[in-house]
Amino acid sequence: MDFVSLLLVIIGAINWLLIGLFQFDLVAFLFGGQGALVSRIIYSLVGLAGLWSISFFFRHRHHVD
Repeated sequence: MDFVSLLLVIIGAINWLLIGLFQFDLVAFLFGGQGALVSRIIYSLVGLAGLWSISFFFRHRHHVD
């Protein structure tokens, strides 16, 4: 789940970079516009992955020195 979440967050970040630099929404371009069902599903999955990724801050890993 962590790997998939990180992958989706990276996809979302790249999409936002493209929007910010070039006003180009890759997800909308590939899947028929921002309102298209597939685009909305992808946006939702990216958002859920972002929420899941918040949990990364609260995980405690025990490292042995």
